[in-house]
Amino acid sequence: MTKRKKKRKFSLFDFLIYCFLILAIGFLSLFFYYSKNLPVPEVFTERQLPQSSKIYDRTGKVLLYEIYGEEKRTWVPLENIPDYLRKAVIATEDANFYHHFGIDPGGILRAIFKDLKIGRPTYGGSTIDQQLIRSTFFSNKKTIERKVREIVLSIELDRRYPKEQILEWYLNQVPFGQNTYGVEAASETYFGKPVSKISLGEAAILAALIRAPYYLSPYGKNKPELIKRKNYVLDRMVREGYIKREEGERAKKEKIKFIKNRVDIKAPYFTLWVKQQLEEMYGKDFLARSGLKVYTSLDWNLEKISIEVVKNGIKNNRKYHAYNAGLVAIEPKTGQVLAMTVGTGDYYAPPEPKNCLPGKTCLFDPHFNVVTETHGRQPGSALKPFVYATAFKKGYNDKTIVVDEPTNFGIWGGKPYIPRNYDGLFRGPVTLRQALAQSLNVPSVKVLLYLAGLKDSIKTMKDCGITTIKPPIGPSIVLGGKEVNLLELTSAYGVFANNGLRVPPVSIIKIEDQDGNIIYKNKKTPERVLSDRVAEMINNILSDNNARAPMFGPRSYLYFKNEEVAAKTGTTQSFRDGWTIGYTPSITVGVWVGNSNNAPMAKKPGVVVAGPIFHNFLEKVLVNYPRETFPLGSLNRH
Repeated sequence: MTKRKKKRKFSLFDFLIYCFLILAIGFLSLFFYYSKNLPVPEVFTERQLPQSSKIYDRTGKVLLYEIYGEEKRTWVPLENIPDYLRKAVIATEDANFYHHFGIDPGGILRAIFKDLKIGRPTYGGSTIDQQLIRSTFFSNKKTIERKVREIVLSIELDRRYPKEQILEWYLNQVPFGQNTYGVEAASETYFGKPVSKISLGEAAILAALIRAPYYLSPYGKNKPELIKRKNYVLDRMVREGYIKREEGERAKKEKIKFIKNRVDIKAPYFTLWVKQQLEEMYGKDFLARSGLKVYTSLDWNLEKISIEVVKNGIKNNRKYHAYNAGLVAIEPKTGQVLAMTVGTGDYYAPPEPKNCLPGKTCLFDPHFNVVTETHGRQPGSALKPFVYATAFKKGYNDKTIVVDEPTNFGIWGGKPYIPRNYDGLFRGPVTLRQALAQSLNVPSVKVLLYLAGLKDSIKTMKDCGITTIKPPIGPSIVLGGKEVNLLELTSAYGVFANNGLRVPPVSIIKIEDQDGNIIYKNKKTPERVLSDRVAEMINNILSDNNARAPMFGPRSYLYFKNEEVAAKTGTTQSFRDGWTIGYTPSITVGVWVGNSNNAPMAKKPGVVVAGPIFHNFLEKVLVNYPRETFPLGSLNRH
């Protein structure tokens, strides 16, 4: 009897196996179809993320300003990021980060069920790997194609790179709102300090912002939601065993201080001047994404003194109807600009008066830099030393006699030129030392026209770095009849301080690229424009307190007890500008006082309105310098 083969029944288990195989084949087909032409993960090691450029003081420790475009970012290695911030992000965004292979199937399934429950694709279940891949290569648009590609690349990313490397990339790329990307820029933006210095509570704030950085902004109406989510982050950290419950509760009670939501500029007038130079060198777009580190000449300690002194000076000068002032300090041996302050030192200060019409120049305009303005201001008698220097170049000396008397110097500008001295008096025969030290007008015009020469005096000014003087030029130039700017005039006085050697103003010492390579270094070197004899003669006269005492008094603002300081003042005839410029061998200081709109002040000379600012600044600064005297070697030889 032949045994018949028993026919096998098709069971439910078989059906499920077939369905699974069909789904698997379908999924693999989709997987390979959508994964065509995917970017490779190596892009992370090759690409250059946009990084903001930073302007620092001379030490490289004080950040003055950050230049960025659409992405404000500063890359930091993982070891500079506090461990509790890493754990806060992992606990909140991807608790299974160290255990999955780029995707978290359980998390994806949970997200799918939540999406089905609410009827729309809201929850993504994305791992840190997926978020990183998405922000690098894809848009946030939710499509099946994007999701499959994201999963494929996340798996490949996790296979090729260590978890710590992936976490470092993520923490430097994730957005935090306010055009800020990465934890370092976020910490500076919200807390005003590097991420390495943040507290546990602040770390929880940053981790909380990742979910919805603009909605949860601390500067918007949803700040309470941000604090609520911060507490949720801390609870997650406790649940994952990253911190103790007591630590979490203390961090919940921590008062988080957010800095003001505005662009922070330290030493704004100096810094924006540097920024303008950088834009001319590299262009705005390159600066916004290249991650340059710019080391400037600014001495932050001197700048703080400058801000304080100028602010107080303006307050005191209101009684003279003077509402603005500028101060610049330069190191004459190197040309490096050490301090630059205008007005209150606050670029965001209100104008004066507060109801000044938009577009109109006010008595005080906080956005107008009087130190570097191109059209300049009339310097009064502050140009006299350059005329006397020209006479000394031609062999005259401080003992040369001129007569101080009423003098008609002929027709200039269509009318007789008959200058007078500030006090209206005439002194008869005076030496050039007396004439310059006491700033006598009539003798100075004689020195210009008869001893130095108009053309040669202008050449001396240009040789010393004054470029703003334009024709027509007449004898009034020795009394300040042409415009200069404070930066150039102070730098030109630095030629005297540096014993005849000129170094143009220097604002940038060096620039590094984002890898620390030096791409620019200041190479300005001294150039001799005056002989040491001429410079020593000017220094000796301008520092001679006895010689200037008959005009200014023995204890004027130009006098410093136990210090040898050369100084000169300037006042325009209409009292629109008051100046005091002075120096030692190590520092040159220039001060201008007036009004932004060129309105006249009360009838007070430069020594009264600018002198106190000059004196108070230099008095505070000189304690940090060794006591110095001007060299007299060449004068002793003659």
